[in-house]
Amino acid sequence: MAEDRVAFIVAGVQKGGTTALFDYLGEAPELSLSRVKEVHFFDDEGQDWARPDYGAYHANFDPFDGRPRGEATPIYLYWPGSLERIRAYNPAIKLVVMLRDPVERAWSHWKMEYARGVETRPFAWCVREGRQRLFAADPWGFHRELSYVERGFYGEQIERLYGLFPRDQVLVLRAEDLRRDPGPALSQVRGFLGLSAAAAPAAREAHVGREMDYGSALTVADMDHLRGVYARDLARLADLTGVRFG
Repeated sequence: MAEDRVAFIVAGVQKGGTTALFDYLGEAPELSLSRVKEVHFFDDEGQDWARPDYGAYHANFDPFDGRPRGEATPIYLYWPGSLERIRAYNPAIKLVVMLRDPVERAWSHWKMEYARGVETRPFAWCVREGRQRLFAADPWGFHRELSYVERGFYGEQIERLYGLFPRDQVLVLRAEDLRRDPGPALSQVRGFLGLSAAAAPAAREAHVGREMDYGSALTVADMDHLRGVYARDLARLADLTGVRFG
């Protein structure tokens, strides 16, 4: 039945504060969240998308009890086809997008993959010559782990999102705002989800980067390079949403 469909998704972005937001929302008794934060259903290329198994998706949630269901899988904004699949599933769904300064996001993403052993090359190479690796990926041009720069083209991704969903079904927030003072940001989310006001929680950290020798640093040259790469796209983002970085 349509009423038991998931009502909202935190759809992006990776390393953009989605874990903290999911944790905060987990304290709202009015909501029913997925048992694990990242369900990874709509980016599952093993699913038969001509006849998707929504029962398998709903199995990640407690039995429907009337409360709005929600999950947070930040790759959905980036991964090709995910947003279209979400629209086919529930065209009335609400989508929350957490954005972080794309240069800081790329650096944090690289550190995560380096710490996991997925990445072995230095950051400076990865955000320059290393971007060519994505042209050998499947699907072409997209990569789950090595997409440090590509995931930061927010303007392009938000424009695609707005082409699929009405803007009143999308809430765009800055990770910096949630981290600095969670009260106002969470008040926006609660209002967007149709919940009444609640007391502001204490600020918290989630998924703080591992302390280790990364063999790289985020240099001024790297920042300047990425600012140039992102300049046109960030202008598009500002025009679309009013959100600005840099």
